[in-house]
Amino acid sequence: MPPANLVPDIPHPALPPARLATRLTPQGERILRSGHPWLFDGAVDSVKGPGKAGDLSIIFDRKKDRFLGVGLYDPDSPIRIRVLHQGSPIKIDTAFFADRIQAARKLRLPLLKKNTNGYRFIHGENDGLPALVVDVYAGVAVIKLYSPVWFPYLEELLPLIQRAAKADTVVLRLARVVNPVGGLTDGAVLAGKLTEPEVVFKEHNLQFLAHVAEGHKTGFFLDHRHNRKRVGELSEAQDVLDVFSYAGGFSVHALAGGAYRVVSLDISAPALEVARRNVALNFGADPRHEILVGDAFQELEQLARRKEDFGLVVVDPPSFAKREKEVRGALDAYRRINTLAVPLVKPGGILLAASCSSRVSNEDFFATVEKVLKRSGRGYTLLERSYHDVDHPIGFPEGAYLKAGYYRLD
Repeated sequence: MPPANLVPDIPHPALPPARLATRLTPQGERILRSGHPWLFDGAVDSVKGPGKAGDLSIIFDRKKDRFLGVGLYDPDSPIRIRVLHQGSPIKIDTAFFADRIQAARKLRLPLLKKNTNGYRFIHGENDGLPALVVDVYAGVAVIKLYSPVWFPYLEELLPLIQRAAKADTVVLRLARVVNPVGGLTDGAVLAGKLTEPEVVFKEHNLQFLAHVAEGHKTGFFLDHRHNRKRVGELSEAQDVLDVFSYAGGFSVHALAGGAYRVVSLDISAPALEVARRNVALNFGADPRHEILVGDAFQELEQLARRKEDFGLVVVDPPSFAKREKEVRGALDAYRRINTLAVPLVKPGGILLAASCSSRVSNEDFFATVEKVLKRSGRGYTLLERSYHDVDHPIGFPEGAYLKAGYYRLD
């Protein structure tokens, strides 16, 4: 990572993006017309020219030779084309990107009125900019690239993002599959100054730390904002167990909501240290907050042996299924972890069961959790189900990953 006050020159591509005449297979054309933003290599019939990452694939109809769509070409990815537009002809230029960015900004304006300055500004495919994510933390914009197709456009995008997000500082993060280019390394500061790698931001009037230069994702998990607030509303006078707590987002909101006791459980001691610091940012050295380092499955068994119970148990594991072949194992993991959690919910208490596995459907996840509840022999009432907050819109099936169910147990 360059020094915090060094703004790297964004290298110009050796060659500007080329325009590649592209034809798809019949199935590929159906996928494109359906509005899906991904065209895998098997959907591409022919590409005129060698093509490099970021070139524009201009897609023509197989039979009538008319324009069908345009996308960003990636010769090294199974997702060969990331679709920017399908339908009538359109020019991909600064005005096109500015329109997409302004549309994203408009969608998030209601959220910014809620004492919150940490939010997802651009949600990739779901905002019409595939493989490009921008999160904002108190005036620091973090651009995360999930494909090298965006490198040729960074210089063009940077001022657009900076103005629309009102960001003084911009940091670049790269997914593991994206190799650095020149000075464009993971954690590079593209604009302004980053005096500290950790940024303090506000979520519903509570403060949190985001390690924007090296932290997981862009520095924080923003997608559960609505559920964290809801947990705070349900925590008054309760003992709360936050399983897979990571940086303690649910724990902080539970304390703010008036919980008697909050236990943050995670296998990562460094993550729990961040949780402790997030609590301290808001409440100082609060004796209500306890940290438990360990494997969630094992620790829940130990808590049950000690006859502990809680008025609210939050079970929010990391993704158990990143590939289709892992779905069956993921459902089994959801079954096991929630089976261990149910005995820890006191009568009249609430279980919040969540999933961030996009491969696991809403139907399968909720069916698995509710089967666990039925097998426990305890009566239960479904209070509500929640999905994505406003800054994580859903634009295609794979874009829907977050789901959570609130269950009151007898």
